[in-house]
Amino acid sequence: MVDRTLLSQLAKLLGPKAFTHDATEMAPWLSDWRGRVHGNAAAMLSPATTAEVRAIVRLCADARQPLTMQGGNSGQCAGATPDETGDMLLLSLRRMHRIRRLDVDGQLLFADAGVILAHAHDAAAAQGLRFPLTLGGKGSATLGGLVATNAGGTQVLRHGSMRALTRGLEVVLPDGSLLDQMIPLPKDNQGPDPKQIFIGSEGVLGIVTGVTLQLCPAVHERGVGWMSVMTADAARTCLHRMRRELGDMLEGFEILPEAALTHVLAHIPGTRRPVATAGPWHILVEAVGDGADAALEAALSACMTEGIASDATIAVSEAQAVDFWRIRDSISEAERAIGPAMQHDISVPVDAMPDLLTSLPAELIRMFADVSCLAFGHLGDGNVHFHVRPPQGSDANAWIAAHGSDVGRAVYAAAIARGGSLSAEHGIGRSKRAIFGELGDPTRIAILRGLKAALDPKGLFNPGVLVPD
Repeated sequence: MVDRTLLSQLAKLLGPKAFTHDATEMAPWLSDWRGRVHGNAAAMLSPATTAEVRAIVRLCADARQPLTMQGGNSGQCAGATPDETGDMLLLSLRRMHRIRRLDVDGQLLFADAGVILAHAHDAAAAQGLRFPLTLGGKGSATLGGLVATNAGGTQVLRHGSMRALTRGLEVVLPDGSLLDQMIPLPKDNQGPDPKQIFIGSEGVLGIVTGVTLQLCPAVHERGVGWMSVMTADAARTCLHRMRRELGDMLEGFEILPEAALTHVLAHIPGTRRPVATAGPWHILVEAVGDGADAALEAALSACMTEGIASDATIAVSEAQAVDFWRIRDSISEAERAIGPAMQHDISVPVDAMPDLLTSLPAELIRMFADVSCLAFGHLGDGNVHFHVRPPQGSDANAWIAAHGSDVGRAVYAAAIARGGSLSAEHGIGRSKRAIFGELGDPTRIAILRGLKAALDPKGLFNPGVLVPD
């Protein structure tokens, strides 16, 4: 049970605007984004400043009160969902939404952790700059949450994940002390860089309250193309060719099967087939920079001439480019319209991705009769979104409850066997913690446990998340 004296202290500290234990007010934030994992909390705390976060943490540390941290609640592994006991306090950072400063000359954005990604995009664009990381949840995902999960997205090929784009951090530690590394230094050789510990740590080691992001010049010209290819191996050949020909202009390279395109066309109004040829595989490619449109058109033409691609087109307007990307970004939405599926976020080396895309579906059909598979993702960085749907005509939810963990184990084991990871860009959270403990590298897990014990010896930050038992 949560100590009532502690609740009174927190209510006095935060006031009614930032403290609630009303079940109705808390309800939207007690389930994960997919609506599959549900928890309870004794109260929800919504601080507006780093000082308030530190005060909350000190009070909770003294009372040995565990906290669950939450940003935009748009994660896909239930890492921001409290457990079912009701003994947690939910710490929401959504009121920490201030852009602290934008350094135009240095191309840096200093912001609170609760700033929504789309708002960061807008702030950068207003100064002729951009933050080159985007994803489908940009309207709700917060910068702190993106750091905590080391989010990726569609532009990792050129710019890297959040780890590569995070230049500074402000972090509240489990004892209430503050690590302030918001000012980036090109040279700082005082031992290992401590901020790197917290990028991808999912709130189990510290609470990210401030972020310094690397910006880049706004895009003045981009080319967006679509190709059909006969095999996933041909798609990889296209990737390597375009890397050589386009160099740093190449920013996105996505692969999807004909089935994914068909689902989108059937369930997303206003979408149209980009090319006449029906796959079997499709590539969406983007290049940016001066001359990008002409360079991409030449590269697409070469792939057609050499027989690598069976069909190709290039967007003739920004509206058409947006339409191409809308197809890719709507795959999961279209899948939800069809019915429940088991969704897996994995990665493998780029050269191993074609084999996984073509071999794993057959392996799973042999293991689990009559399932259907849909694999798509970021071929440029080896990230595969691998969906498995229960047999047609079955009770999908009951089938998933009975077989879902075995399906997941098979998918994750296949990725690891190919030198990959059971989590590419969504983290571990609550939902993958057990399988991470089972299949993850024991040495890596031991290091993680050691960091947890050193920084959070009372185990108060996000218990049940990331770190295996």
